[in-house]
Amino acid sequence: MTAPSAAPQPLLLIVDDMADNLSLMVSLLRPHYRVKVANSGLRALELAAAAPQPDLILLDIMMPGMDGYEVCRRLKAAPGTAAIPVIFLTAKAEVDDEAQGLAMGVVDYITKPISPPIVEARIATHLRLKVANDLLRDRGAWLETEVARRTRENESLQDVVVLAMASLGETRDNETGNHLRRTQHYVKCLATQLQHHPRFAGELTPEAIRLLYKSAPMHDIGKVGIPDAILLKPGKLTAEEFEVMKTHTTLGYEAIHRAELSLGHDFDFLRFAKEIALSHQEKWDGSGYPQGLAGEQIPVSARLMALADVYDALISRRVYKPAFSFEQAREIILAGRDRHFDPDIVDAFVAVEAQFHEIAARFAD
Repeated sequence: MTAPSAAPQPLLLIVDDMADNLSLMVSLLRPHYRVKVANSGLRALELAAAAPQPDLILLDIMMPGMDGYEVCRRLKAAPGTAAIPVIFLTAKAEVDDEAQGLAMGVVDYITKPISPPIVEARIATHLRLKVANDLLRDRGAWLETEVARRTRENESLQDVVVLAMASLGETRDNETGNHLRRTQHYVKCLATQLQHHPRFAGELTPEAIRLLYKSAPMHDIGKVGIPDAILLKPGKLTAEEFEVMKTHTTLGYEAIHRAELSLGHDFDFLRFAKEIALSHQEKWDGSGYPQGLAGEQIPVSARLMALADVYDALISRRVYKPAFSFEQAREIILAGRDRHFDPDIVDAFVAVEAQFHEIAARFAD
C-alpha cells in the first residue's frame, strides 16, 4: 500500500531589488518553504500571477521604478492575486507608512534589519491565517453554489407544479393548443409595459412579473370540473349551462388553494395563480363573475389576464366561432375600455400590440 504523499511546502515570493537582501531571506526561509524571488515590481507581478501562485509575498517597499506600494495596489486590484497575503519588508517604521500599507490590504510589516525569529513567526502566523481564510472562502463558494442549485430546484419544482396543473385544464379543451403559452407571454408583455406606470409600479416589480408569467397558465385550471357536454359544446350555451361554465373560476381557485394548504404554507406564485383563476372573468364595470368585482377591487394580475385571455380567444378558432383578425380583435378590446378592461391596461395593449402579433405568430396553433 502506497503511503499518501505529504502536502507540498508553502510557496513564498520574496521581492527586493537588493541581491544581498534576497540572499539573506532565501537562506533563512528555504529550509522550511519553497521560495521564489523577484528583484523588481514587474517581475513580482508576473510571478504572483503565474502557476503555482505563492501562498505569501514578502515585499520590499523602497524599490526603483515600481515601489512596493504600487506592486501591492496592483496585486489587490487583480482578482487572481487579491487573496495572496502580503507582508511589507521595510526600513521605514513611521506610523503613516504603516497606515498606508494596511489600508491597501497588507497583512503585516517586518522592519529591517530583520530578526530571523520574528520573520519566521510572522510568516507562520499568516500562512495559518491564509489556510483558514481559504477554507472559509471555499466553504462560502460551496454554499453559494448550493444555494443557487437549490433555488433552481425549487423554481423547477414550481414550474412542474404549474405546468402539471395547467395541463389538466388544457387537456379538457383540445382546441386551445398554445393558448396557455400565448396568454402567459401577453401577460408578461403588458406587465412589463406597465411596470413604471404610477398606478402599477408598486406591484409590478421584476419579481412579481416573473411570478405572474409563471402563474398565468393556471387561469383555466377550473375547467377540469366542467362537464364535457358544456365545455366542448359547439353551439351557444344555454343560461343554465353558462352558469355551470362560470364555476370554472371558483373551481380553479379552490383547487389551487387546496394544493397550497397541502404544502403547508403560502407561496407567492400560487397567490397570483389563485387571483388569476378566480378573477380573470371579472370586468372593470362590475358586470363580470364570479364575485362581480369592479375597478380596483379586481387584482392587477386578473385584470392583465382578462385582456390577454379575451384577445387570444378572439384571434383563435373555437368550436363555436372562427378566428377573428388582429384588426377585429383590436376594435373589440378598444370597445371594452372602461367597461370590460382597466383603461390603462388597454392603453398598454395599444402600445405593445405589435409584440402581441409576434407572440401569436411564434406560438401559433
